Amino acid sequence: MIYLDNAATTKPCAECINAVNAAMEQSFGNASSLHKLGTASIEIIARAKKTLLGALSGTKTPLDGNIIFTSGATESNNTALLGVMQKARGKRIVTTAVEHPSVARVLARLEENGFEAVKIAPRDYADFTEALADAVDENTALVSAMAVNNETGFKIDVVRLYENVKRKNPKTLVHIDAVQGFLKVPLAGDLISVSGHKIHSTKGIGALFIKKGINIPPLILGGGQQNNMRSGTEPVELIAGFDAAVRAYRGSEEHFTRLKGYLLEKLAQMNDIAVNSSGNCVPNIVNFSVRGVRSEIMLHSLEENGIYVSSGSACSKGKKSEVLPAFGISDKDIDCAVRVSFCAENTTDDIDVLCDGISKTIERVRR
Repeated sequence: MIYLDNAATTKPCAECINAVNAAMEQSFGNASSLHKLGTASIEIIARAKKTLLGALSGTKTPLDGNIIFTSGATESNNTALLGVMQKARGKRIVTTAVEHPSVARVLARLEENGFEAVKIAPRDYADFTEALADAVDENTALVSAMAVNNETGFKIDVVRLYENVKRKNPKTLVHIDAVQGFLKVPLAGDLISVSGHKIHSTKGIGALFIKKGINIPPLILGGGQQNNMRSGTEPVELIAGFDAAVRAYRGSEEHFTRLKGYLLEKLAQMNDIAVNSSGNCVPNIVNFSVRGVRSEIMLHSLEENGIYVSSGSACSKGKKSEVLPAFGISDKDIDCAVRVSFCAENTTDDIDVLCDGISKTIERVRR
């Protein structure tokens, strides 16, 4: 099996699996219990928060704020957006036209309730980061943007975005969906959403960073766990696995750049291939169109040979991308789009097999 769909989900690493198993066997107590098993669970949660705060900063100095563990990035994004706008004085939200559905659908709901969402498309601006900041005015309560787009790998300089937004309006809060950017690009924001299963942890665990001094109402009410921000018994086992996966992460820009360069070289030797991932993209995600071969045909043909790729966001379940048009990609090329996404375990040999499969499919379909 050759797995090249890591932007959809990753295989849990051995360190994560071992940490989950150890917590299940040895630290299964409820973190709200007063006995030593409860204390052991509290210690696991505290250690994981420290790990995440350090990893989010990308420096020796952890971010100054709190980590709320969630069921995943969808919950984190919902908590951030709905929480901010519930208390907001301004009615304006600045965002991108290429957001994940867990942001885009929430914004659509907010628009139904009288808020204004200004959506900026990458195809329209040479300096997209600057364009987002320029759209901020005195009525802008929130800027929400993904650090790395899940379909193309397009990246935003969120550190510069954060600085420019605060310069334009210090009261505007900045939310960053860092699901694809976590551990891959520098991050900054008042609220930052991350997901475990994108970095070799398990599904069902994510987190929301909330900067010190920022108060938003909780999305989930109940027993008051996690400082009343996310009620429900903490999934200590999944938190332990998330912690272990972050500390064990082996992906590197150098490795991904080498793989992307090799893939682009191989694709350049084929006819009618259009690369949809621009130069301003992370190297671990490559989107391209095999003209004349519809995405689903290519995907199933590769799958028959044990090669797993995607046509775009896994959440779309094969539906036509709502994101690629905002990058200026034509409908014809969208119908033929393929997304390849790497992890640390992928090699150039994997790419050789992939490209051989693409070539054979082209030959069969185009003849």
